[in-house]
Amino acid sequence: MSQKTKVIELTNEYAVLDGQGQQIGAVVQVGQSSLQKAVRLVSSLDQFLTHRLEVRDTRGPVLVLTRPAKVVRSRVVVQRPDGASVGEIVQANVFGRIRFDLVADGRLVGAIQAENWRAWDFAIADAAGVEVARITKKWEGLARTLFTTADRYVVLVHYRLPDPLASLVIASALTVDTALKQDDRGFN
Repeated sequence: MSQKTKVIELTNEYAVLDGQGQQIGAVVQVGQSSLQKAVRLVSSLDQFLTHRLEVRDTRGPVLVLTRPAKVVRSRVVVQRPDGASVGEIVQANVFGRIRFDLVADGRLVGAIQAENWRAWDFAIADAAGVEVARITKKWEGLARTLFTTADRYVVLVHYRLPDPLASLVIASALTVDTALKQDDRGFN
């Protein structure tokens, strides 16, 4: 997943790439009002507002992620385009190594655990604690990092996963970026 390079970012947009670097889908922020865009232009307060993202393949939306307005901890609701619930990704802590719980039908199906306190790399485990995937943030170089908001996350899935875990793993890199990286001051 690669965030689109923009000098001024008013909406979140990502390209979804396969292992060979070919675009196979996109993620687009939807439902953002003109007021929200204006708030994002002049301040960082938009990080506390609701964010809604659509994960799309070539035929259209396959997942909808909604991060409700937050104060401290983030929560992302993952649904199918028809509104059917897949589950939630819930930030379990704020300090230290960040962890998110993957919850479906009220039960824990997995977790995302930061490798260190800077939260650049994450292990994704199933409910038994076995690593099933990994998220790595790739550094884009000094000029691109200093002057744009573009990020590149690689999600490596170790083997074919059952749903809802598979869909929650797909949503994981977006959750990390939306929940943690949008606040450039470092607050979660």
